[in-house]
Amino acid sequence: MEVPPPLVLKRPLYVPSKTLMGPGPSNCSQRVLDAMSNPILGHMHPECLQIMDEVREGIKYIFQTLNDATMCISGSGHSGMEAALCNLIEEGDVVLLGITGVWGHRAGDMARRYGGDVRYIEANFGRSLSLEEIKFAFDTHRPRVFFVAQGDSSTGILQSQLREIGELCRQYECFLVVDVVASLGGTAFLMDEWKVDVAYTGSQKALGGPAGLTPISFSKRALTHIKQRKTKSKVYYFDILLIGQYWGCYGTPRIYHHTISSTLLYGLREALAHFCAMGLGAVVRRHQECSTRLQLGIEELGLEMFIPREEDRLPTVNTIKIPFGVDWKKVADYAMRKYNLEISGGLGPTVEHVFRIGLMGENATLEKVDMVLSILHEAIQSIKLRSERSKI
Repeated sequence: MEVPPPLVLKRPLYVPSKTLMGPGPSNCSQRVLDAMSNPILGHMHPECLQIMDEVREGIKYIFQTLNDATMCISGSGHSGMEAALCNLIEEGDVVLLGITGVWGHRAGDMARRYGGDVRYIEANFGRSLSLEEIKFAFDTHRPRVFFVAQGDSSTGILQSQLREIGELCRQYECFLVVDVVASLGGTAFLMDEWKVDVAYTGSQKALGGPAGLTPISFSKRALTHIKQRKTKSKVYYFDILLIGQYWGCYGTPRIYHHTISSTLLYGLREALAHFCAMGLGAVVRRHQECSTRLQLGIEELGLEMFIPREEDRLPTVNTIKIPFGVDWKKVADYAMRKYNLEISGGLGPTVEHVFRIGLMGENATLEKVDMVLSILHEAIQSIKLRSERSKI
């Protein structure tokens, strides 16, 4: 038997231009897209290693850390979650997961596979966790690892008081893992000052880079713990001691661990360079200003934000209640079909409850906010009108 070449590959590649204003990825700048058209480099070529060093410095800046163990995992944001947990957890360790949406449950699934004794603390629907709730959970469970998402993209919840949570973790000799995939760049995050042990983010959200490389950093305290493990990390690919040697983190000769994508490195390097040139404070302010304008516009349209308290709202992924009788999928389809604009529905606990509008990177501008408000209003009115006509 001979399998013939597929006919679909005889057609030219076609990729439409879309405005990505869902929960991620966001659109890349032309600078980033141009960078990714550069020639391929070998993964151990000195020029490639130099770019990796430059990326490391950029990651230290956006995390506000001096950690030596700062690098990228070759993979999506999920790979950062996997790397954080599989390196910290040993068999039987109590792992406490803060739940403000879907990501705490996802981390719990991973932690259980690494032998963790998984426990949960769940916030009230539509709210962040209070410090009192977390303290009570620490007294009850005495965790070795505590995981929380600073921004949960499934609900649009922002978890504040990370500084106080960091202090609490030190008091209980617990390692603090913070998912900043959806929040970094949209709100303040100070890894060293807040005593965070592991943080990771997505390259494809507020950073405006391509998906596929996950910036991650481990504190000296976490690195010491990992070096003193009774057993090796259960996943070779996510072993931070090996990946760190490839990234030149430990002052030892570089080793081959895996073949990194030089193309993705170029894109991330330029995204970081652009981010650094604008300045962390300015980037955060811009994202917050855009979210404030969106929230005011939503109110003027007679719609309602899903998160009741303003201080609990994530600026980068904004959740809006779906009006009664409106099919969110038809609204999203209308926006995509007519304007090539992505507006997303809910995820996990918010499915069928919310629209999710992302204001990240290139799309965090006042002009884009006004555009998405106008299209959302037009789409909802169009769907309502069609629904009323179908009843006649």
